[in-house]
Amino acid sequence: MADVACPLCAEDGGALVWRRARLRVIRANEAGFPAFYRVVWNAHVAEFSDLSAAERAHCMDAVTLVEQALREHLAPTKVNIAALGNMVPHLHWHVIARFDWDSHFPAPVWAAAQRVSPAAQEEAVRARLPQLEAALLPRLAALPLP
Repeated sequence: MADVACPLCAEDGGALVWRRARLRVIRANEAGFPAFYRVVWNAHVAEFSDLSAAERAHCMDAVTLVEQALREHLAPTKVNIAALGNMVPHLHWHVIARFDWDSHFPAPVWAAAQRVSPAAQEEAVRARLPQLEAALLPRLAALPLP
């Protein structure tokens, strides 16, 4: 069920990487964080516990595949995974490749910047995203449906 006032019901929420009936993966346009992805549950639910056990497993399998792709293709210092939903109460997971050179590291991406992020390194990460996403697509497509 969609909520017309919800931005994640009204639109994809970023560059659509993959969509299936239950969920989608998008690349968010977050300044300073070129490899910031979201796994978004398509139905408007606020909490992870709103899903059945099979749906929760399906969702986390997708989150895991995104994390693995980030690690394999970008070798980040760390991958952050978060589900906050305070601003947008629509179930979605943030999966973010973090680098020791990024503007906020080691603090969370929502904290104050500690430095200017180097544009050349951000661009080098962006240049590798098409290959990462091409490798991710068949893995996501192979996810069993709940």
